[in-house]
Amino acid sequence: MKTTAYRLSSGGAVDRSRPLSFQFDGAAYQGFAGDTLASALLANGVRLFGRSFKYHRPRGVMALGSAEPNALVELRAGAQREPNIQATMAELYDGLVARSQNRFPSLRYDLMAANQLAARFFVAGFYYKTFMWPSAFWEPVYEKLIRRAAGLGRAADAGDPDRYDHMHAHPDVLVVGGGPSGLAAARAASRVGARTMLVDENPNLGGALRFERTAIDGAPGDMWTDQITSEIADCGNGEILRRTTALGRYDHNVVLALERVSDHLPTPEKGRPRQRLWIIRPKQIVVASGAEERPIAFADNDKPGVMLSSAVRGFVNRYAVAPGRRVAIVTVNDDGYLTARDLKAAGVDVTLIADARGRTSVVSAELEAAGAPVLRNALPEQALGGIEVSGLRLQNAAGDRLADHPCDVIAVAGGYNPRIQLLSQSGAAPVWREDLLSFVPPETDDATQVAGACRGVYDLKACIEDGVAAGAEAARRAGFTDAADAPRPEPRPVAAAKLFEAPKPIGRSRGKAFVDFQNDVTADDVRLAVREGYEAVEHLKRYTTLGMATDQGKLSSVNGLAVLAEARGKPIAEVGTTRFRPPYAPAAIGAFAGYERGETFQPVRRTAMHRSHEQACATFVEAGQWLRPRYYARAGEDMTAAIRREAAAVRNTLGVCDVSTLGKIDVYGPDAMEFLNRLYINNWAKLPVGKARYGVMLREDGHIFDDGTTSRLSDDHCFLTCTTANAARVLAHMEYAAEVLFPDYDVTFCSATEQWCGVAIAGPNSRNALGKLFDGFDVSDAALPFMGVAETELFGVKARVFRISFSGELAYEINVPWGAGEMLWRRLMEAGAEFDITPYGTEALSVLRIEKGHIAGPEIDGRTTAADVGLGRMMAKKDFIGKTLAARPGLTAADRPALVGVRPVSAEDRLRGGAHFVKDPDRFEQESLGWVSSVADSPNVGSWIGLGFLKGGAARLGERIYAAYPLKAEMTEVEICAPCFVDPEGERLRG
Repeated sequence: MKTTAYRLSSGGAVDRSRPLSFQFDGAAYQGFAGDTLASALLANGVRLFGRSFKYHRPRGVMALGSAEPNALVELRAGAQREPNIQATMAELYDGLVARSQNRFPSLRYDLMAANQLAARFFVAGFYYKTFMWPSAFWEPVYEKLIRRAAGLGRAADAGDPDRYDHMHAHPDVLVVGGGPSGLAAARAASRVGARTMLVDENPNLGGALRFERTAIDGAPGDMWTDQITSEIADCGNGEILRRTTALGRYDHNVVLALERVSDHLPTPEKGRPRQRLWIIRPKQIVVASGAEERPIAFADNDKPGVMLSSAVRGFVNRYAVAPGRRVAIVTVNDDGYLTARDLKAAGVDVTLIADARGRTSVVSAELEAAGAPVLRNALPEQALGGIEVSGLRLQNAAGDRLADHPCDVIAVAGGYNPRIQLLSQSGAAPVWREDLLSFVPPETDDATQVAGACRGVYDLKACIEDGVAAGAEAARRAGFTDAADAPRPEPRPVAAAKLFEAPKPIGRSRGKAFVDFQNDVTADDVRLAVREGYEAVEHLKRYTTLGMATDQGKLSSVNGLAVLAEARGKPIAEVGTTRFRPPYAPAAIGAFAGYERGETFQPVRRTAMHRSHEQACATFVEAGQWLRPRYYARAGEDMTAAIRREAAAVRNTLGVCDVSTLGKIDVYGPDAMEFLNRLYINNWAKLPVGKARYGVMLREDGHIFDDGTTSRLSDDHCFLTCTTANAARVLAHMEYAAEVLFPDYDVTFCSATEQWCGVAIAGPNSRNALGKLFDGFDVSDAALPFMGVAETELFGVKARVFRISFSGELAYEINVPWGAGEMLWRRLMEAGAEFDITPYGTEALSVLRIEKGHIAGPEIDGRTTAADVGLGRMMAKKDFIGKTLAARPGLTAADRPALVGVRPVSAEDRLRGGAHFVKDPDRFEQESLGWVSSVADSPNVGSWIGLGFLKGGAARLGERIYAAYPLKAEMTEVEICAPCFVDPEGERLRG
């Protein structure tokens, strides 16, 4: 077990009575409850956390929270392995296992660090410039190399076993950020009765107060925080979500937030998810997200040991961890002196305060009087050392070298950037404030208030006042008249030096000065992009990758834009900034899916006869959201045998199939028939009552949308059926047509899919079985001819009988109310027992329809027209949706592939769906003449058969060509034939 050599003997908010064991790269360490992985490793003297993305440079901790760009680790193992977790956000628990990333074979000895030798070539635009020539190298060489090098970390190699869920919330006021401004805002809003939700990404509220030695009204800052938190939680209308990051803000005031419910535990507690995604729709939002300290660009400013001043201060105060033994501070404002003060109070040696300013402030004077070693007008030139920092080289503003100072930590206080990402995501363009040296939010909309450091108010007292005013205003705008007006403090200018990048020494070479640590983007990369014409901020971002990945501009944005502005000779305000995109911080993809994965991806829908299918040993298949029987295997049968038996039974005697899942829509009104005329390509106006008709719908672009039958039950009532998968889309299509295209039609309709369940009985004995089923109902050909429809009663319930056939056999469909479905199935099986009635599933149904040449989903896949499938003659002269665009030359060209039948020349050969028709049997790489859309092993034909689309279509019947299937290296000689293989005259179905 490693010792915690850098843990301070006292202080901090960790629980020293609860030691925790953990591992990093196979070595065992110890921390305490309340640590993060970053603080625990720093306490154990670990400074090297990972390697950079492009150059594989050594990297350590830079920041304190979700802005950390360097210390990305891999947590857990196996199916729960998750890469790119910020060590500063990973709460320590007993048994935690973490690994470093982007290195081989080990973190300290990384062979890929050789990339640094070629760093002069790996500049901005390297990939664009290098992999263009020779073009023949792209696929066999370049693409493979890039794919191997791309990405950061390893994804899990098995399905995610963790659970995620979604929650919706509709508070009056949502406060983002639990720092002093956010807490004050939430209390002000909740006090007047507004339902208030406060979200913060940390396990403890208080923001910077948790990491500072700050007093409010004479009491420690964390005591004030606990008091306000309790008041909000106990008021009855306040809700606090800890460990919850607001990821994005969207239209209509929608905020997406991720709650890390169980990430701080070894495994989620029983019944609790790992993470929860909140979809929040508040009336008002208060953004109090605070500000992020920014680094300064100077040579080798990415070495382990170079840290933000606020992070150094936070590790000391919050976790009682000294990031190093000897700390040098580089500052442009008073913040560096605050760090020096806290370090000295903790007993950490501050070797130097290099102040870029030439003036004295109240804070600096106090520290100097106490003996702090201050050097004014001193700027950083380079971080010295090998893998880790061993010293700091200084220069003056003219670039003259001053001195080298030994140290093992360089704390950089470069100023603050308000966290404006959430506001920018919703379209607000940030505004540059020269007096604050940062971008601040613009005037916000009526539903948004901004408070505290997020809008450049940095003084603690002013932050709290600003939060009170923002919370009260949000509550007032949400309708709570008791909310009192409060004055809003104005952001005050910052007494700071303007230093985004240290001057480059004249005549002396220096190491790389990074502005984006995560993507290895240097200041020189930005200047190179400008020279090559990528001057716009959006172009710069994409050419250099500045501000991409998890950083999203938190640390890199302003420094990169300052270098861009300097290179263009324009002020930063004129150069502008990019808009930030969600998510604000990394989020597991599983959280966005929530419950909707595997079998719960969509609701599972079962038909009324599902129990009977289970009892018949059905194997089910998903069809849309429905579970349909695929086949019914008997003892000793495999799938193929079961399908062949079922298909043969329908042709030879009697089969029964559950067709309840077909989309069903009732259409009512005096204009119902004229409405159908507009939907379908064929005529409907003269369809008599008691008859059904097959119809085809087109999309507006002229391609087939759906097909089905519609029955006329009375003068103003029709019953429309459509395919299972398209049911919802057809209904939406009809609603659009009625409301937008034909608003004057007196017609209404509603879904009846789950009102009626349906059964198809097909085969030579179907009429005999139907006669036994019904008592006194005439099912003769004269009484119920082909495409006839009748309404009757069956066992005391209403029933509809349709003389319709999808199999090509004598067939009927019976609809009864959903609750009577089980009874109908049972009675049908009893009535058909003497005819050896056989249940058949979707596979046999597919065999039967291919034998008859009936089209289905593979043939109407959104790319085919009515003419392509042989239904061009159905297109009437009337007007209908899709008629005009169906007449485009491209859709009426004579060489378009048309529907044909196909069978192998040798009955022993099989066909493959998706095979392509070709002429030459010796080459797979050749012009495709068409494709095979559906295939079936037909027991009634005695071989494999199929439907397909072939250039020339019906004119090529009898021709022999080849079906090429490269995936299995199969080349099958086939004969082109008519699509109908069984009973082409239709005598059986009309019998």
